[in-house]
Amino acid sequence: MARHHGPVLVDTNVILESHRIGAWAALAGGYPVETVEDCVIETQTGFQRRRAEQQIDAAALRASLAGIHAPGDREIAAAVVRASDIALDIGERSLWAHTLTRTDGWVLCGPDKASLRFGVRLGYRDRLVALERLLAEAGYRPKEPLKLAYTSKWLERTLGELALSEGAGRP
Repeated sequence: MARHHGPVLVDTNVILESHRIGAWAALAGGYPVETVEDCVIETQTGFQRRRAEQQIDAAALRASLAGIHAPGDREIAAAVVRASDIALDIGERSLWAHTLTRTDGWVLCGPDKASLRFGVRLGYRDRLVALERLLAEAGYRPKEPLKLAYTSKWLERTLGELALSEGAGRP
């Protein structure tokens, strides 16, 4: 697969995992990384339970992002009605609400299964990418292994399972 050159939309999980393995600078330096305000806020939740090296400086995070979006009620409602039976977390709901307004060549990186199901159901399977792939394409080799849900193998298996379950019983 060719290297992606357009916007990379990330959820809270990807921001946290990238910081955990020391790869955030490589990711944000290799791509125009964007997210939504709710995901930035979520990176600050639970900070008191994280070790010092796991803290994410909110100002530095904001400065490193190519864009931080805040979808309005109309965009959020439009996303929710597209798949009202899928319970997205707040960050993923806002991220998809923003994503669905875009017409450019975005890809979305985030391992949340409800979010992946949403993307598969709406026909965006080919735009869902693993953090492992993005880092490899940016030329970054993590010194610490990624958690399983951030690997290409896990994503491909999960997307296949979701595609099968979403196809079953649908016209």
